[in-house]
Amino acid sequence: MSLDNVRLSQPAKDQLVKLKRITGIKNWNTLCRWALAISLQDPSQPLVREINTDSNVEMTWKTFAGPYGDIYLALLKQRCITDGREPTEETISHALTIHIHRGIGHLAGRQNLKSISDLIFLASV
Repeated sequence: MSLDNVRLSQPAKDQLVKLKRITGIKNWNTLCRWALAISLQDPSQPLVREINTDSNVEMTWKTFAGPYGDIYLALLKQRCITDGREPTEETISHALTIHIHRGIGHLAGRQNLKSISDLIFLASV
C-alpha cells in the first residue's frame, strides 16, 4: 500500500456514481475529498479494516489532494496518532483508504442528500 495512488473498491465506485448524479460533482477526487473529511470528522475508528480495491477508479495522490496535499497528510498523520497507530507511510495509506471508503458510505447512505446544497449544508453542521 502506498500514498502514491488512491484506489477504490467496486462498491465505493458504485456509490460515487450515485453521488455524482445527485450532487452534480463530476470528479472522483472532489467527492473523495468530501468523503475523507466526513469520515475524519467522526471520532470513532472505522469498522472495516481491509478493503478490496478492485475497481478501475484510481488516482494519484496529487490528483486526490490537489494543492492541499500537506493538509490532508497532516490530518491523516494526526488521525493515526489519535487512533494509537504510528504514522508510517503504510498506516497513513491504510487510514486514507478506510476513511475515504467510510466517508463514501456515509454520504451515499444519507437519505436527505439530494443536491450539492445538501452536501454544503452537511459540512456546515
